[in-house]
Amino acid sequence: MKYKTLGNTGLLVSQLCLGTMTFGGGKGIYEHIGDVDQAGADQLVKASIDAGINFFDTADVYSGGESEATLGQAFKNLGIARKDVVLATKVYSRMGPGRNDVGASRGHIMDAVEASLKRLQTDHIDLYQIHATDTVTPVEETLRALDDLVRQGKVRYVGVSNWQAWRIATALGVSARLNLAKFNTLQAYYSIAGRDLERELVPLLEAEKLGLLVWSPLAGGLLSGKFSRENQSADGSRRSGFDFPIVDKERAWDVIDVMRPIAEAHGCSPARIALAWLLSKPVVTSVLVGAKRLSQLEDNIAAVDIELSDDEISKLDEVSQLPPEYPGWMLATQGADRLGPVDLWAGKMLSAS
Repeated sequence: MKYKTLGNTGLLVSQLCLGTMTFGGGKGIYEHIGDVDQAGADQLVKASIDAGINFFDTADVYSGGESEATLGQAFKNLGIARKDVVLATKVYSRMGPGRNDVGASRGHIMDAVEASLKRLQTDHIDLYQIHATDTVTPVEETLRALDDLVRQGKVRYVGVSNWQAWRIATALGVSARLNLAKFNTLQAYYSIAGRDLERELVPLLEAEKLGLLVWSPLAGGLLSGKFSRENQSADGSRRSGFDFPIVDKERAWDVIDVMRPIAEAHGCSPARIALAWLLSKPVVTSVLVGAKRLSQLEDNIAAVDIELSDDEISKLDEVSQLPPEYPGWMLATQGADRLGPVDLWAGKMLSAS
């Protein structure tokens, strides 16, 4: 297992993170995702620890809190020291019938963090993430609440999930101006079949040194190897019952067509190739892998041992590339004349030194 710093911090996390959305009762939408019980969760957590994974992600809304409770109990059952794991959870989603049982207001955040700490059986959360965009609460209110939690020691780092680039940039500016704890990470959907975040979010993350935590790296199972242009449904697959996240299917079939011979050459599943492609991207800090069964988790973990060649990465990049979109194509067109001489001059300077 390899490790990276969590954004621009000194905290080291494994390049694979165990996502625990499958833990719990499987009610509502979660019946399509998984209902891993306590014994199954213990097995998956132990296998993760044994493989060198030290990063675990959950959310208060997963199975109505059961995911957090199951994960916290797994650490206790296995005798895992709290200091040896990096624990991430999220807040925003509705957790009750009340008017204020949802969102990123100070009131909901303060109530939700206490409930999460209790379910997780811990006195602190390593990474506390705002799970979605709250269009009602001022961002300054959210940031002040998170800063208070950091100062109190209940939270150590903060992040967001599923935010737009402009909103993250605004929040970073507010944090800098008011000297508040700033976001260290973005958790976002990214896969070889869905590269949309490369347009605006990746440049922001690189410029501001935020870490990228990837959810649904297999596009909801579409890249698992069970699906193809000829077989667009698979029994027992989450994707068959819950067609999410949104994917350009025609481009995905093209991607899978290129992935299969590469997987055969490496003697592995297409899923490992999809994960290895993500792990090859410098902007990616950690990839969340979730599983219902130990065999799924073991196959995903094996992706860290796949070394894709430059030629293989080039083929995968080409088949999965995004269609041109303004202003991206205009920036490339207008910038060609500017970048050429600059790069040439820089090269001369380097060689002269």
